[in-house]
Amino acid sequence: MSPGEPRRGAAIVGAGMIGEVHRRSAMLAGAEIVGVLASTPQRSLEKAGEWNVLAFATFEEVLADDRVDVVHICTPNATHAPFAEAALAAGKHVICEKPLGISLDEAERMAAAAASSGLVATVPFVYRYHPLVREIRARRQAGEFGDWHLLHGSYLQDWMLDPNASGWRVDPEQGGVSRAFADIGSHWCDLVQWVSGETFTDVFAEFSIAVPTRPAAGGASFSGPGAEGGERVEVRTEDTAALLLRTGTGVLATATISQVAAGRKNRLWFELDGSGGSAVFDQENPEQVWLGGSGENRVLVRDIGTGSAEHRRLSRLPAGHAQGYADCFDAFVADTYAAIDGGDPEGLPTFTDGLRSARLVDAVVRASGNSSWTKV
Repeated sequence: MSPGEPRRGAAIVGAGMIGEVHRRSAMLAGAEIVGVLASTPQRSLEKAGEWNVLAFATFEEVLADDRVDVVHICTPNATHAPFAEAALAAGKHVICEKPLGISLDEAERMAAAAASSGLVATVPFVYRYHPLVREIRARRQAGEFGDWHLLHGSYLQDWMLDPNASGWRVDPEQGGVSRAFADIGSHWCDLVQWVSGETFTDVFAEFSIAVPTRPAAGGASFSGPGAEGGERVEVRTEDTAALLLRTGTGVLATATISQVAAGRKNRLWFELDGSGGSAVFDQENPEQVWLGGSGENRVLVRDIGTGSAEHRRLSRLPAGHAQGYADCFDAFVADTYAAIDGGDPEGLPTFTDGLRSARLVDAVVRASGNSSWTKV
């Protein structure tokens, strides 16, 4: 956005933790937050007062407000398709939390609607925005790692470890038939494919449920420890997933996904092993990457003014002044708004990437049920 141009107006739909993240990043990108729509009218009023913005009563009010240029959809998964399709039809740009929908059909419709609209529609695969992730990708593009031999890693969390933890994500009607893989495994797969340049075409997968019943969550976003008592319901979405994947060029990959790994808060980790070298990234330690070689190993530290062009663009602070998840989200939203204003930022994840992810989720779910290699 050029100096003197009017600020883009944004509406935040969904007022939970991720809605707060979207609001902050949108403001840093120069947007004006017009209003908020939360899960209930009372919640909308509370958030609107806290943020000093308008409280929308309905989604139709969001779409009817000419001040709203961009709709940030931060609501349960089952609402993503109807909200995004309606926003695009109303001429609004969209930033929609993943997954695009709770079925492949929904994701295909959403991607088609975005493509035909000519509007910007993006999905927050924000781990692409770690500067050192960009550095690994640039080195791969330059041929530093040679031909890939193996791609492997994991994404581990423990927020569902307690048997009394619950929320809408556990309910297939609200969150979709896959939980752990669709929620966090999709991030791992998007990141590894984008960095490595490979595309997963076949998958063998197994799911497991560690906690067979959890408290009925209703409309709550999360019920933590101490939620004993009340109705418990059968858990029908996976806590863990183990995957064997194959790419279009025949490279094998493995991924372990868990939301019940004690002590692991948000550990997205990958290793890419090639004929010329290896690279390791750990999202919980994003300020350095390990580069392996047959003669020596190196640790590369993020810093300003060094490395690839994208590394330099996204490094805002000197080494030793840690950048993390929030900085990634800020950069993603800023790139979305830059695209709305006519730019073409590298690596911006759009609904096309969201559809690719939905196809992979669909294949992983099918593979977990048929115990055989399954085409994506």
